[in-house]
Amino acid sequence: MALRHDHDAGGDPEVLSRKAELRDEVWTALTEQRAARFPGAHNRISNFVGAEAAGRRLRELEVWAGARTVKSNPDSAQLPVRQYALEDGKTVYMAVPKLAEDDPFFLLDPDHLADPPRRAASIKNATRSARRVAVDELEPVDLVVTGCVAVGTDGARLGKGGGFADLEFALARAAGLISDETLVVTTVHELQLRDAAVLPWGEHDAPVDLVVTPERVVDCREHRRSRPEAGIVWDALTEEKIDAIPLLGRLRKEAGRWPLRS
Repeated sequence: MALRHDHDAGGDPEVLSRKAELRDEVWTALTEQRAARFPGAHNRISNFVGAEAAGRRLRELEVWAGARTVKSNPDSAQLPVRQYALEDGKTVYMAVPKLAEDDPFFLLDPDHLADPPRRAASIKNATRSARRVAVDELEPVDLVVTGCVAVGTDGARLGKGGGFADLEFALARAAGLISDETLVVTTVHELQLRDAAVLPWGEHDAPVDLVVTPERVVDCREHRRSRPEAGIVWDALTEEKIDAIPLLGRLRKEAGRWPLRS
């Protein structure tokens, strides 16, 4: 059996345990309600039934129209969002899965694609149309798209446990690519949405501003939790996690280049 993504997570054991329970609750609901697509809900940012409808609803928003540059997660659930961004002429930065390269982002230029947008925006085919770039090469981002296992109406976000989305956010914040005004959005199934104060919260967790489901848009900004300060919370990372991500190991050696927090 494959290791769960939270096997090397750091932090309060009670919080980690509660997060794991909530993930299993959501994955089970998606499975039982037949709301997850292949290859299934568990242990991933689930590709949910209605992902295209949620992407279209996001596409209709004013915040979408005004965004020229979008940073997105690489998961299948947000593939329609990346596709629509390219179709609408937006530059897309997509994280390399698990940040597993020294240059941890793909740059997709809508004017220079080797394949149609949907194919080009898939993680399987991105290398045909994209080039890998370092954090230093990224341009300021107008809109951040993130995947969730669960999300609260207060903006609290629960990922699959690897901590990669929060690390991407921290790196981009530290580099000045995401400001306090940059909107963070997610697309999810209704079964993934939870009430305020249900999801546990850590100081490194990056909140969501807008939640878009196939049926509605939930604006979390009035009750949203504060964003983490710019910088990497090293105390929230285990040595196993740092060793698995080349960029983190390099940044720790280059102390002073980035804001480091403990």
